[in-house]
Amino acid sequence: MRQLTLIGLGLSATLALAGCQKATEAEVERAVEAINAVDEANMNDIMLTMADPAESVAYFSKKAAEDPKRIDFQRGWAISLVRAKRSEEAVAAWKRVVKLPESTLDDQVDLADALIRAGRWDEADKVLDSVPPTHESFKRYRLEAIVADSNQEWDKADSFYEIAVGLTTRPAGVLNNWGYSKLSRGDFTAAERLFMDSLRNDDSLFTAKNNLVLARGAQRNYTLPVIPLEQTEKAQLLHTLALSAIKQGDVQTGKALLREAIDTHPQHFEAAVRSLRALEST
Repeated sequence: MRQLTLIGLGLSATLALAGCQKATEAEVERAVEAINAVDEANMNDIMLTMADPAESVAYFSKKAAEDPKRIDFQRGWAISLVRAKRSEEAVAAWKRVVKLPESTLDDQVDLADALIRAGRWDEADKVLDSVPPTHESFKRYRLEAIVADSNQEWDKADSFYEIAVGLTTRPAGVLNNWGYSKLSRGDFTAAERLFMDSLRNDDSLFTAKNNLVLARGAQRNYTLPVIPLEQTEKAQLLHTLALSAIKQGDVQTGKALLREAIDTHPQHFEAAVRSLRALEST
């Protein structure tokens, strides 16, 4: 009897151990799957942020072909095509994304962005109109402002730009766009103010610096604004001011600014030299 009891205990222990081993194997499998998922997500992030655009397109197109229903692959493919400046293909890719069940309103906004990049303004306008007004995002209102600008709906553009500025902690870019909108309308004072606001948020934005100088030049103010400038930037802005002066008939002022730009540039400033030679030859 004692021997039977020991045998029974041994069998119970063996079965318990086997059960523990199976549980451990299952846990290991789940852990491996979790690690693979994390690795895949990390790879997706790397491809979207750090990889060469062409390499990113190749990666996501392959992944999307392997599993067409995975929205993260389809979305990554669309984003990569935008990064690669393949606008028409990006439009097609975003249209595939918005048809998937898991698609969001942000995906529709991204489709509108791709349509704008492809120059398909009317379609972009329709897509944005289909997004409910309750969906308030920085990108949505920035695109609404750009579309309103293209339609010369100035009041709507100003309203959308203002909303977009309030929805981001980094408004320098949209303030620069708003300023350029004002510049294109001939409202140079408002444009100058917006470019200065842009630079207060990001004083490294050279586009805003150049646009600021254009706004000042349009008002026949040919002095550089008091903003942080590297020597090369200063020379380039002097060149921009010179061209503004010449365009408005202030040729002698333009010549003086070109000479100052050439003297300021730390290297040979070929564009300014050509402009000055052309003026002096005529």
